[in-house]
Amino acid sequence: MLYFSPWKKFLVLLTVAVGILYAAPNFFPRQMLDQLPSFVPKQQVTLGLDLQGGSYILLEIDRQSLQGERVQTLSDDARQTLRTARIGYAGLSDSGTTVTVRLRDPAQADAVLEALQPLATPLSAGMLGSGSVAEVAIAQPQPGVITLTLTEAGVNYRLTNAVAQSIEVVRRRVDELGTTEPLIQRQGDDRIMVQVPGLEDPQRLKSLLNQTAKLSFRLVDQTASADEVARGTRPPAGSELLYTNDNPPLPILVQRQIMVSGENLTDAQAGFDSQTNQPVVNIRFDSQGAQRFGAVTQQNVGSPFAIVLDEEVLSAPNIREPILGGQAQISGNFTVQSANDLSVLLRAGALPATLNIIEERTVGPGLGADSIAAGETAGVIGSIFVVLFMLAAYGFLGVLANIALVANVLILFAILTAIGATLTLPGIAGIVLTVGMAVDSNVLIFERIRDERRQGRSVIQSIDTGFQKALGTIVDANITTLIAAVVLFFLGSGPVRGFAVTLAIGIVTTVFTAFTLTRLLASEWVRRRRPKELPRGFIKLVPDVTAIRFMKIRLQVFALSIFLCLASIAMLFTAGLNFGIDFTGGTVIEVQAKSGAADVGDIRERLNAVGIQESQVQEFGSESEALIRVGTAEGGDTAQTAIVQSAQQALAADYDFRRTEVVGPTVSGELAWAAVIGVLASLLAILIYVWIRFEWQFAVGAIIATVNDVILTLGFLAVTQLEFNLSTVAAILTIVGYSLNDTVVIYDRIRENLRRFKKMPIGDLLDLSDNEMLARTVMTTMTTLLALFALFIFGGEVIRSFVASMLFGVGVGALSTIFVAAPVLIFFKLRPADFAAKKEDEEAERAGSAAGKA
Repeated sequence: MLYFSPWKKFLVLLTVAVGILYAAPNFFPRQMLDQLPSFVPKQQVTLGLDLQGGSYILLEIDRQSLQGERVQTLSDDARQTLRTARIGYAGLSDSGTTVTVRLRDPAQADAVLEALQPLATPLSAGMLGSGSVAEVAIAQPQPGVITLTLTEAGVNYRLTNAVAQSIEVVRRRVDELGTTEPLIQRQGDDRIMVQVPGLEDPQRLKSLLNQTAKLSFRLVDQTASADEVARGTRPPAGSELLYTNDNPPLPILVQRQIMVSGENLTDAQAGFDSQTNQPVVNIRFDSQGAQRFGAVTQQNVGSPFAIVLDEEVLSAPNIREPILGGQAQISGNFTVQSANDLSVLLRAGALPATLNIIEERTVGPGLGADSIAAGETAGVIGSIFVVLFMLAAYGFLGVLANIALVANVLILFAILTAIGATLTLPGIAGIVLTVGMAVDSNVLIFERIRDERRQGRSVIQSIDTGFQKALGTIVDANITTLIAAVVLFFLGSGPVRGFAVTLAIGIVTTVFTAFTLTRLLASEWVRRRRPKELPRGFIKLVPDVTAIRFMKIRLQVFALSIFLCLASIAMLFTAGLNFGIDFTGGTVIEVQAKSGAADVGDIRERLNAVGIQESQVQEFGSESEALIRVGTAEGGDTAQTAIVQSAQQALAADYDFRRTEVVGPTVSGELAWAAVIGVLASLLAILIYVWIRFEWQFAVGAIIATVNDVILTLGFLAVTQLEFNLSTVAAILTIVGYSLNDTVVIYDRIRENLRRFKKMPIGDLLDLSDNEMLARTVMTTMTTLLALFALFIFGGEVIRSFVASMLFGVGVGALSTIFVAAPVLIFFKLRPADFAAKKEDEEAERAGSAAGKA
């Protein structure tokens, strides 16, 4: 297995060289890369919003408003149709999804049905597939009453089209901001995800996205008093009461009929009024709009003409003279910024429906830079810890492991760059964790080589056999972690997905480098040096041979484990977890004082003054920083986003907003459910894998040990009251993978010993297996803890609860592998003789099958 043909050497070295070539641009400034020849790779890994700053906004189509507008249109169309057909009716009203027409003469029902039938013409399915969609159902529930009802399929059709149209409108609006590489895509049936990196004014983005921007020009109804209608008088038929954007708003009675709509606009530009020098918006109509606008103004000289934007009257000037040139001016209480924003909205076009912001995450560029610095520091220090530890433990073999480790990280970066993956702060945590866990493969190989050498094999035979026997163990161990990463990717969101991608790629690159590069380096060393003895390290955490009687205290450890699990469950029901806004909904704002220390009391008073009553304010990180938490606001997702605006008004003068997260109750409920499903799905997938690869006793034992680790970790979180958020769920799933990784390694040795020692008592066999793998367990746990410890100290406050959970879980996982996972096999009556007999039967069956084929 140590022999490498020339072409295999070439392929391995070529893969490493390509990895270095594609990873290298990530370590140089962009300006330097632009000066290199065109054939040199220049692509850099994409940084997430938490590393470069920017905004993430999740928008949801307001189904109720879309449905309401469609019913209103259907009602207007029915009224106009009946008037055109000269059919009288006693009443026409709409409620919910139904328009009801009450006839004066029930005998005209057939004529009415015939006249209204065009409104129920099926629509082309379009994006929904082939065929057509019946949007409106016409019925006659009783004599003299006709109903037109929107169907569920019709509403879904409108919703699908609205999302597609909204994506284009949102893209045009975001492009007007001049940002680079915005990501706008559909999520689910009725949501749009907007991610804008490097944005310095997230509030402006929100205001642009949160407006429908439906512009219309309507005549003011002067047949009734707007003030009287505002006091409760019924408005005239065909008219409605709207309000101006003044402070306080003034009521204006306008006709429902839209004379000219914003769909007829061809351009909109901010400018200044030549007489008053006030900011205005100059608009230009297309030919049809210009003709309509000219006709209306010509026929209504002297009458007020309302300019309405999203059911709000911007202004209602009197028409002094006909406007025939196809150009007009919108005036109102504009600032330069608001005039610019309105022109952006009008140029981009109106949204077909209202978009509600149900989730928002904003990171300032300053915090992003700090996060990069913290991640780099943690990564470098963690890597140094691991490299020095491997050198001290294995000497020259540690040098080979470290070379493979550096190549592993570079190939990992190369793949992330090539596939366009987004690197987030949890992603950096995944890289640091990969550094710690990647050493596990080399530790397994080196400890296996030492075992073979102690059994009397030559150095070359020991190295060759060590690589061969470690292969299956490493693959089994890493697949369990890979399963957890895959589940994280499909059920997670945002930064959690970034962590999952990094971890999954790290697992693949780890297995590759361990069995190609490390083996190639070892074979070259053996071929050139012809060593007579294995290199030794400078430290030895575990003696070469140990005989600890682990099974002797298994009952006491079980009792302690059960007690701690019950105590953890009790803590979960009493103290409970400190759920973050990912699961409870609410708002989190991280601020930094522009000068001096952050005054927690003053911040709380300012928030109370603007109506944010139940806020929690605490110091966060340095003395100049503070964290503000506000629970779910009454009024749903829309009210939640208004809290940020109020907080900015109160604090902007003295504080910089470094990070803002808003999660509405809709999203928080979905995230909580996804987290539960994620943990259960990963456990089930891993259970099935272990069951297939081993025996049912091993699968059940692995799950028991893993559940033990999860419960104890949850108890740790309940005791410490660290925040429990999506990153913590990622930590728990990683602990699941790591714990099972450790358990599978032990189980692999137990399975091997079951074949070798057919008559050894199961307790002695488990002790032997644990002792044989003790050095590997200690070494791997140490390297992982060193990497995580660096991340905990230097990685920053944002991911501290994530790393703390990992630190605790990794330690508990190492203990449960020895004191829970292995002893469980005794309780399930696993016997070496039975295992050996089953293996002999399988071998006999395979031999018989081969003889039959021959």
